[in-house]
Amino acid sequence: MSKDLSGTAKVVETKVRKSPATARRRSNSIFATMSVAHVDDDEVHNPDEVYHVEKVFPNGDMYMGQWADNCPHGHGKYLWADGCMYVGDWCRGKTMGKGKFSWPCGATYEGQFKNGYMDGEGTYTGSLNDTYRGTWVFNMRHGNGVRSYENGDYYEGQWRRGQPDGKGRYQWSNGNHYIGHWKNGKMSGMGTMIWANGNQYDGCWQEGLPRGNGTFRWTDGSFYVGVWSEDPREQSGTYYPSSSQIGSLDWDPQEVYLVNLSDCGICPGEKIPVFPSQKTVNWPCVVKSLQKNSGFKNYKVNEGRPRRASVDGRLSNGDSSLGSESDLSSEGSNECLRSEREVDGGVAAEELDTLRGYRRHHIVLKPAKRQGHTISKGHKNYELMLNLQLGIRHSVGRPAPATSLDLKATAFDPRDKIWTKFPPEGSKHTPPHQSCEFKWKDYCPLVFRTLRKLFNVDPADYMMSICGNDALRELSSPGKSGSFFYLTNDDKYMIKTMKKSEVKVLKRMLPAYYNHVRAFENTLLTRFFGLHCVKMTGPSQKKVRFVIMGNLFCTDYAIHRRFDLKGSSHGRSTTKPESEVDSSTTLKDLDLNFIFRLQKSWFQEFCRQVDRDIDFLEQERIMDYSLLVGVHFREISHSGKPLNTYTNASKDPTHIGNGISEGSAPRLSRADFNLLFDTNRWASIRLGSNMPARAELTVRRNSCELQLVGEPTGEFYDVILVFGIIDILQDYDISKKLEHAYKSFQYDPASISAVDPRQYSKRFRDFIFRIFIEDS
Repeated sequence: MSKDLSGTAKVVETKVRKSPATARRRSNSIFATMSVAHVDDDEVHNPDEVYHVEKVFPNGDMYMGQWADNCPHGHGKYLWADGCMYVGDWCRGKTMGKGKFSWPCGATYEGQFKNGYMDGEGTYTGSLNDTYRGTWVFNMRHGNGVRSYENGDYYEGQWRRGQPDGKGRYQWSNGNHYIGHWKNGKMSGMGTMIWANGNQYDGCWQEGLPRGNGTFRWTDGSFYVGVWSEDPREQSGTYYPSSSQIGSLDWDPQEVYLVNLSDCGICPGEKIPVFPSQKTVNWPCVVKSLQKNSGFKNYKVNEGRPRRASVDGRLSNGDSSLGSESDLSSEGSNECLRSEREVDGGVAAEELDTLRGYRRHHIVLKPAKRQGHTISKGHKNYELMLNLQLGIRHSVGRPAPATSLDLKATAFDPRDKIWTKFPPEGSKHTPPHQSCEFKWKDYCPLVFRTLRKLFNVDPADYMMSICGNDALRELSSPGKSGSFFYLTNDDKYMIKTMKKSEVKVLKRMLPAYYNHVRAFENTLLTRFFGLHCVKMTGPSQKKVRFVIMGNLFCTDYAIHRRFDLKGSSHGRSTTKPESEVDSSTTLKDLDLNFIFRLQKSWFQEFCRQVDRDIDFLEQERIMDYSLLVGVHFREISHSGKPLNTYTNASKDPTHIGNGISEGSAPRLSRADFNLLFDTNRWASIRLGSNMPARAELTVRRNSCELQLVGEPTGEFYDVILVFGIIDILQDYDISKKLEHAYKSFQYDPASISAVDPRQYSKRFRDFIFRIFIEDS
């Protein structure tokens, strides 16, 4: 039949007018046998009118369905001469919306289409039963998805440009599985491989193989910790036997590469025969319709595939930094929204605030940068770092019986400590090392070992973070107390040097602290993992005491602003000009220009936990603590300004309401969609960690320099918050009492930081509940 038609110069068309109701009935029965009335080919139709057609083209292709403006528009079925078929929604000649595409080999795709591409949620089933269910962007698997391979393997996790990329789990048909990070379809980053026999490797991966710090565990409890490499000359590590093991282990780490990983190859998977976008016919109306109807500023067509503008304005070939929820239509509208927001909330609002006597902070976000400087050889604290890493490795790796969470009172005895000598040549219990001779002290080792267990810290991961071949990073300047801070390379842990008085406070409050964090798993208090001391040899006999804590800002989100908040006003502002403020600047109370709105259930839990934690600190006679808050803005313009979600109709800063003008509703942003459909991010949310919220901009009166909390403006921003209570080792000792007495003569006693713990807790609580409120 197609041969006869191909020689015909005229396309045979049959058309029939129909009402909207008839159109719906026909679209629902498109697969059924059609009965149509023949009309003249030269009949003229209104270009905007939708009517039904059956068309047979000279090349043998066929189309049956709704038609408008000389191209498919509505619901229709297109059958190519080579056997490919699409059934679903069309828009101006492009597959757009829900549809199903099938190939002659038996493969099918059913899901969302955009401008002819598989884009959105969809399921591909190959001819060999290779199945992918998840999100797509421009014909590529991109976002969250699940794939079952034809050989029985299985992958669930994040995808990027058609390959596993990000966090994911791969299950082999033989029972082995890997959980961790991926890059370009290969295991890369931190991850865990668990074999069917129960053995497992935790650590760093590169190009699909262990590379860097890692731990191999056996089912009997023994483990090997070291630096891994496919090159035996670069491999080094230490074996720790289990308590039940007798004799030495004759085992070569290279067996992991040669034997264990020999059957852990990643299945290449079945390839898609041809993409639907390559099969779509270029109807005569398509270019004209796009130019007339789209109005996309960021939609560009080149010889390849369309390019999409991301939220920061950069163009990417089929890639979106926000995941697969973004689409072409939202890009065009968002560009318009950006212009409106910047005009509406920019210069005009600032001029209005100035006339009314308010001062408005300029919010310009600079790219987040990594804190600290790596401690390399030649650094003044290089030997101290080596000693610290050797001591931690010894403490954590020391065999110990299984611990119960119910500790005896003797475990908290301040005199419970263990001294260990580390000579350079090594000893019966310590390895040889390249540092100077030193002594190592563990304070209350059983308590801190149990705290790590309580906080779900894996011993091998803890050891690898602090003692691996990656050096620590030293923060650029010491804190106000003179303490130095160090960060592990993976940002999980912070190490702080301590004064002797602080060590005494921590040991004194350790029993109450342990009971508190055990009773309240959502506590906002700093998490302590170890308390140690390094004593150098030589004439000075220098002692360095330090505590290991969790790093509050270890998160997948870039921290754009960080605030240290006490609820006092004296000296509580940064000395940096606004132009020099960046992601590493710690701002203070008088720099805060936001009120944070939490969802109702989270706000209620927040209030309960703040009360519990502050009551605990007051009972322990602790003061001078602060709430450390990190803010991540979820939408940022080209110029680095955060984009406000919506603005009150009233621009008057004196208007204090719920932030929603009459008749308006919160806009569900693309960032909201990203969070809604990202189960990994939902799982990471807990009180004080990765919490979605709204930040309302505030302004202060120029006439009131010590105004702690500004007045709401009605401008809102979608943010992610991380926060916790830090610096909880300062008791109200004689030095703080003298400081309070001295400063009270010069300043308002209520404005200074050094006050009685009871007064401090009340002031702190009142301030926190003014800047954190329920989102109505």
